[in-house]
This record gives sequence, structure tokens and C-alpha cells, in this order.
Amino acid sequence: MKNESNKFLGEEKISKLLVKFSIPCIFSLLISALYNIVDQIFIGNSSLGYLGNAATTVVFPLTIISMAFAWCFGDGSAAYLSLCQGRKDTENAHKAIGNSLLVTFIISIIFVLICFIFMDNILFMFGASDASIGYAKDYFIIILAFTPLYMLTNAFTSVIRADGSPKYTMIATLSGAIINIILDPIFIFGFDMGIKGAAWATIIGQVFSFIIAFSYIFKSKTFKISLGSFKLDFKVFNNVVKLGISTFITQMAIVVISLVCNLMLVKYGASSKYGPDIPIASLGITMKVFSIVINIVVGIIVGGQPILGYNYGAKKMSRVKETYKIIARLTILVGIVATLIFQICPMLVINIFGSESALYNEFAELCFRIFLSLVTLTCFVKMTSIFFQAVGKPVKAIVVSLTRDLVCFAPLALILPKFMGIKGVLWAAPIADIIGLIVTIPALVSFFKSLDDAKDMETSKAIIKPSKPGVIITISRQHGSQGKYIGELVAKKLNIPYYYKELTALAAEESGLSKEYVSELNENAPKFMYDLYVSTTPVKEAIKAQDKIIKKIADNGSCVIVGRAADYVTRKYDNVINIFIYADNDYRISKVIEMYGDTKEQARKSIKKSDKARSNYYHSISNKTWGDVDNYDLCINSIIGPRKTADVIVEYVKNMNK
Repeated sequence: MKNESNKFLGEEKISKLLVKFSIPCIFSLLISALYNIVDQIFIGNSSLGYLGNAATTVVFPLTIISMAFAWCFGDGSAAYLSLCQGRKDTENAHKAIGNSLLVTFIISIIFVLICFIFMDNILFMFGASDASIGYAKDYFIIILAFTPLYMLTNAFTSVIRADGSPKYTMIATLSGAIINIILDPIFIFGFDMGIKGAAWATIIGQVFSFIIAFSYIFKSKTFKISLGSFKLDFKVFNNVVKLGISTFITQMAIVVISLVCNLMLVKYGASSKYGPDIPIASLGITMKVFSIVINIVVGIIVGGQPILGYNYGAKKMSRVKETYKIIARLTILVGIVATLIFQICPMLVINIFGSESALYNEFAELCFRIFLSLVTLTCFVKMTSIFFQAVGKPVKAIVVSLTRDLVCFAPLALILPKFMGIKGVLWAAPIADIIGLIVTIPALVSFFKSLDDAKDMETSKAIIKPSKPGVIITISRQHGSQGKYIGELVAKKLNIPYYYKELTALAAEESGLSKEYVSELNENAPKFMYDLYVSTTPVKEAIKAQDKIIKKIADNGSCVIVGRAADYVTRKYDNVINIFIYADNDYRISKVIEMYGDTKEQARKSIKKSDKARSNYYHSISNKTWGDVDNYDLCINSIIGPRKTADVIVEYVKNMNK
């Protein structure tokens, strides 16, 4: 019965799986990095020199702001598409995508207008000097004019990946990068267009990527875009934003870091022998080189996500640990190799971006030797953050990720220059890396301790019980209303099978995941991250298996099914009666105390937590409101007692069948 399509994730050699999944991820991420690096290589080797590179460094945070919105809506609609695929919801899928593209376009126009109107002020705020402002404007005006296309492309490529066509996304991105690489030397050197040539090469590549990406609309697999898709639906779009907000926060953290660094470099650079432009240009190059290193690491761990997620869900903890160890070794190896290059021969890398004055080379070398001195720790912290995402621990992922960047690095970059001058900006990075590691290690240790406490498990065996044609009764219930017991009584009175724990066991067998993992689907993430959690691959597989089992049970004949959004899963069946059991709060508290031995306060907290979890799960699965009377045939207060409640339900069922 197991889902053979994913079974290999729990059985194939891990190193072989990582090669299969990680190499394409690394390749795709390195292609994306080319857009940010190629211009600076050619500009640095032209007559523009470090002033040209300083100009592009000033503009870079502004492009990240546009990307933050594009990826927020793109990743959000992609995650929402994944949810819709799971719930077979074709109506809202195309709305989410259409709304995301519409809002992305509107925000891009607003962004362009604001930047055009306040261009000088914005560029000076992000670190432009009197010497570099002209170049920055020349470059930014051209880039800005085509920002809407750039944002739409990046928003839509996330959707293409979610639609099951990652190779198509790679082709769209790669084609733009190749065109950019070809046109850069032609425009900069051949046509002597300088920094404007670099900008035109970039946007022509982006236009090609846009055309290729949006031609996918005519060959999409799970959604169809129409004019109606672009009619704003605030309820749908609100879900998209919630799913994409973590991406937005991550990207804006980069903007904050860039802004702080640029401001401090200009302020303290102006009073140093380097001046304001050399530090900006040097650190800009350093960050671009660093992005290559970090993209390799991110590619490795992102490729490992399905392996980690599946085996964690299947309770194959030894494979989870083995996968993490391999990825950690590779991450540390990448970090060490990068560190050796940056410490032993930094000028080999710096010279790729042009040979400049002695002062420029001196500060650029300082950037590599100080700012990137603990790049291995940076890679390790970033890798571990993504690891926590893969195993369904979003809170730990955010804490680990943002501690290094926002909590530590940005404040240190503001404080240290007061005591150390311009070098204080550079020392902020390794100190933040050390603090980030100090925060990461305890989180990692506690997680692996929980793995040690959970042994590798096999899924429980269960069978679909013999039944007869007749009514299917689904029961949703508030915690403490005794809904499980009432459902069991109803099944006995009607002499039909009863499914509660058996349901999770059967779904576990179907998916290859553990019974415990399936059972805890509605408990593993806080409300504000629940939709994102449900959109992850192992959770989607568990939900898909669970839905399949519920339908098999319903096809088998008359029965009682408790929980698991069974009313929504069986919505297309004719012979279904949906029941919602509730009770007064005091009654439920007394029953929880009676059943579990809780104190009154513990019972109150338990009820609140359980009801929230059920509500979040139900909404994520169905996009409907848990407990809404319109979703059920009968809502009944169980305060009359479980036996009388069961009698009322049985009588109702019999009357409905007459």
C-alpha cells in the first residue's frame, strides 16, 4: 500500500540522493548569482573602475527591495498553489496567481515612481557619494524602467517551480544570464557605453527571461490563468501574503544590512585615507563573491530538503542524522576552501573585478581577510536554518537565521566603528558569526536530543474493516466535548466501522511516513506559519495519503470517521452526514480534567491549544472555517451527555435515511 514514488527517499543511499537533488539546485542558484556579479566584473575592468562598482553596490539594495516583494508574492502564491493542489481546489489556485501578479505589478509601478521622484535622496541614503552619484543614476534609471518586468518574472518563476516545472524556470533564468554575459563586453567596451551599457545588457537579459517565463502560461499543468484571475480577492491574497512573509522578512534583512554597511562605510570612509567610494566598492565585491559561496551551501541543503523531510516524517531518525552530517561536512568543506582562498590569496579574486589603486587593493584585501574570516560559520548557520525548515521547525529556523543578521550584525556595524573606525564595519561580520553559532548550537543539540529519544519506527499495521452500503458519518468536535467517544457509541449503535486512530495508521502505511507524524499534522507549527508548514513536501504527502485513505474507507461502505477534515474530503459523496459536536467551556474543562488529570488551568490551556490547532488544520486543508454551522448537517451540544448525544445523532441519521 505504501507510496512507492517517495519510498526511495527512505531507502536509497543518501550520498546518491544528494547528488541527484543538490547539484541542480546549486547550478540554478549560481545562475541567479551571475546577474549580480557579471556587471561588476566588466565594470571593474573598464575605465569606470571602482567608482562604477561603487555605483552598482549602491543600487543593489534597491533591487533587493523589489525582489523582496516579488518573491513574497511569488513564493506565497507558489505555496498556496501547492495547498490548492492538495485539496483539488482549482478555483482559488488561479486567483492566487493572478492576484499575486496584479499586486506585484501595482507595487512595481509605485516603487518605480517613488524611486524616480526621490532618486538622488534615495541613492545618497544608500551610500552614493558626489563622485559616484552620476554613475549610480545612469545605471539605476535604466534598471528602474524595466523593474516591473523583472519583478513579474521573479514572482512567476516561483509558481512555475510549484507547478512541477523547475527545469523550465532554470531555462528562463539561464537564458537571461547568458544574454547578459554576452552583451556586457559588447555594450561596455565595443559600443563604449560604460555603466549604461552594463544596465542595458542586464535588462535585455531580463526581458528575454520575462518572455520565456510568461510563455509558460500557455502550457501550465495545474492552473489556467484568465482575465477573472486578476480580479482582486482579498481573502485569497491574504493567504498568499501569510505564506510569503518569511521570504519578505529574509530579503528585507539583507536590505537593512546593506543599508547599515553602506552608511557606515561612507561616514567613516570619508574621514579615512580610503574615502567614501573605495570602501563601498570593495565591500560590494566582497558580498557578491560571498553570495557564490553561500549559494553553493544553500543549494546543497535545499537539495537535501526532500530527503530530510521524508525521513523525519517516517521517523527514520538515523537517516535524518546521517543526511545532516553529510550536508554539514560538505558545508564546512566549502567554507574552509573559501576561507583559505580569501586568506591566502585574496588578490586573485579581487583582480577579477579589475586592478585598481594601492588604497583600493588594500581595503579590498581587508574586506576579504576580516569580513569573510569566519565565512565557514556563516555557511553553517545558514545551512542549519534551512535544515530546521526542512524538518518542520519554522520558529527555530527564523531565530537562527535572523539572530546573526538583524539581532547581531546590524547593531554591531553601527556600534563598532565608533571605537574601531571604518574597520569596525568589517569586524561586525565575524563577531556576528560567533554569536550566531552560539545561538545555533543549543538549538541543534536540543533537536538532535529529541531525535535520540525517538527511535526509528515502523508504521503501524491497520486494515479497512468490512462494511455495508449506507451512510458515512463524519464527526468534527471541540476538544473536551467527548466527540471521539460519542463517535464510537454511534458506530456501535448503527453496527458500522469506527475510524479514528486507525485512520492515521492507514495513512501512515499509504505514505510511508510514521503514524506519529501523521497524527501530529495539526500540532507541529504555530498559527502564523501553519499554511507554510502544510505546503511542505512531506506534509503534503501525509495529507494526500490521509485523504486517499478517507476516500477508500468511504468507498468501502457505511462508517463513522472522526476528525481529519473528513467532512471536506468526502464533500463529493452523496451519502454523507457531517456532524459538529461542541459543548460549554466549563463542561469541556471538567471532562479534560476527568480524562487527563489536568488542573483547571492546564485544561483551559489544552482546550485553547487543541481547538486552535484543529481550526488551523481545517482552514489549511479546506480554506473553510472550522465550526462554521454552514459546513455541517447537524451541530449538537454534548452537555446532555455522550450517550444521549449519540442517541440524538443516531435518530437524526435514521430520519435522514427514510
